[in-house]
Amino acid sequence: MAGNPQVPVRFDRVQKSFGPVKVLEDFNLDINPGEFLVLLGASGSGKTTALRILSGLETASGGRVLIGDRDVTNILPKYRDISMVFQSYALYPHKTVAENIGFPLKVRKVKAAEMDAAIREAAAQVQLDQLLQRYPRELSGGQRQRVALARAIIRRPSVFLMDEPLSNLDAKLRGHMRAELKHMQESFGITTIYVTHDQIEAMTLAHRVAILEKGVLQQLATPAEIYNDPANLFVAQFIGSPPMNIVHGALQGETFVAEGHEVKVPVKGRLDKAILGVRPEDCSVTTPAKGDVMGEIFTNELIGDHTLITVKTAKDMITVKAPKDYRGKTGDKIGVGLAKSGLYVFNGDGGARIR
Repeated sequence: MAGNPQVPVRFDRVQKSFGPVKVLEDFNLDINPGEFLVLLGASGSGKTTALRILSGLETASGGRVLIGDRDVTNILPKYRDISMVFQSYALYPHKTVAENIGFPLKVRKVKAAEMDAAIREAAAQVQLDQLLQRYPRELSGGQRQRVALARAIIRRPSVFLMDEPLSNLDAKLRGHMRAELKHMQESFGITTIYVTHDQIEAMTLAHRVAILEKGVLQQLATPAEIYNDPANLFVAQFIGSPPMNIVHGALQGETFVAEGHEVKVPVKGRLDKAILGVRPEDCSVTTPAKGDVMGEIFTNELIGDHTLITVKTAKDMITVKAPKDYRGKTGDKIGVGLAKSGLYVFNGDGGARIR
């Protein structure tokens, strides 16, 4: 199973419409050789369509797709040198684990001894070497997903494509499989494009994340950059759990004004409709007199290592990450302190970041 050299992938002004509905609009994306790139977005954002166009399962309405220096836009899937792992595993129920894993080599008419060695190697890499004679019905969800991964690995493609491969697994197994996937991709160095709506998967797996909304690329950056330097309000609220808090108000010079409170911000301008963004970990509970904003406790949730306090202000809800021993009660009037280093300002019309 000799590995292929690492290859780049390029979407060049790719368009896709289904009738009058534009799913991808002038979509440009360069994926580096050996990179683990995650396409992240909500349902209907165009991420799976982009993956299907790359795989050849869907035809682009315009633009080009390149794998390495080859234009594969009009090439059949089987000639694109890719392996795809689906959410549904897509295993053959009447074939054993070994037969499922070895199927791509059987199609290529690889010699029996060579195929057997390759199957054992791929199975060992996903810890299935003891289960080769079982059938899919005798496996757990996690084991089936590992069979699908081994079947993709055995071909040693130029590019791995993965469409929400962990979404059918329970939370504990998802965490375990994330670690497995990351380790495996780093070991093989195969260019990987991974589609998900799960921001935790995106943040933990990706070298870079491409965030899509309504077929338009919103931001392409490392997980840390996307979290700490979001391009717009959509990205700011899409990444982070709980999401970034937003406060509606106005920008007057270097001061954000909301509900009779004034907060100094790191930008300057004049906007009647502005939005202040701040993450829950950059908020703190204080007395009403000392708070940058005031409100009353709406809910109090002990998460384990911290308590999440939701504060209802006149116009907004603000979530605060408080110490685990914080004991505020519903209806208590409190102030919320905002860390000056964690403030973002967005245009209230359209959500563009004010820098």
